[in-house]
Amino acid sequence: MRSVFNHLGQCVTDMARARRFYEELFDFSFVREIHPPDDPSGTLLRLDAPVGMSVVYLQRDGLVLELLHFDRSANPPYRPRVMNEPGLTHISLSVDDIDATLARVPDFGGEVLSDTNIGGGVFIRDPDGQLVELLPMTYRDAIG
Repeated sequence: MRSVFNHLGQCVTDMARARRFYEELFDFSFVREIHPPDDPSGTLLRLDAPVGMSVVYLQRDGLVLELLHFDRSANPPYRPRVMNEPGLTHISLSVDDIDATLARVPDFGGEVLSDTNIGGGVFIRDPDGQLVELLPMTYRDAIG
């Protein structure tokens, strides 16, 4: 049986802010935007109508990041997750200059978690709290 990677989905509270963060800070490219109907989306996502979903697909180095925004009052609030909580934990990106990237993160609505900075890697949070690990290019080169 054949399978291939399709995309990674992430819920955001402000689509324009999230797009600016990933497109301008990390050079993701816009692929497309869709506004699926509540039915069958609600069934697929196990959400009651109105779903009010808009979706933007961004791409970088073969990774497709699906940003989902729900325009509805029944959205749960953000809660921080710890690294050992089951499920997807973070997005990891290699950058040319970690310090220069860290300096720009607040300008795009993100947060630098300076207590995680071990010199060769550091975590930030995107504007919706998603953990993003920043590593040097040498790390990426080592994994192929």
